[in-house]
Amino acid sequence: MKRVKQLNGSAAEVEAAFYEALNRGDIDALMLLWADDEEIVCIHPGGPRLHGHAAIQASWEAILERGGLQIRPSQLHETHNLMSSVHTVIEGVTSNGSEPAHLVATNVYIKTPQGWRIVLHHVSVAPGVVPAHEHPSSSLH
Repeated sequence: MKRVKQLNGSAAEVEAAFYEALNRGDIDALMLLWADDEEIVCIHPGGPRLHGHAAIQASWEAILERGGLQIRPSQLHETHNLMSSVHTVIEGVTSNGSEPAHLVATNVYIKTPQGWRIVLHHVSVAPGVVPAHEHPSSSLH
């Protein structure tokens, strides 16, 4: 699958474009943000590990068949170097009058000749209410 669109911004800009595409339900824009490498991985809440463009695109098509999602990422924690960037975010989710829920996501980006691209999106359901802004802790546990 050849891509011609170039995103020369930061990994954070690719992440913003990712969530915008999800909210619009725009599969084409969403898939342009993934690396060309077939070793890309996506794990939806409670779902299996999906490898490659075909499996990942099919999963997003099923999720977005009724339109965009209402996901608002917040509380970004970012670790990066020149060629990779790992982001963890809280995804606030609202749907048809139900209580707001939240998910925890890890998004991994690599710098490619085409710009920053997603290589991993892994989301888990988080229990309880959306946490207040977390402050870094000095301990690991």
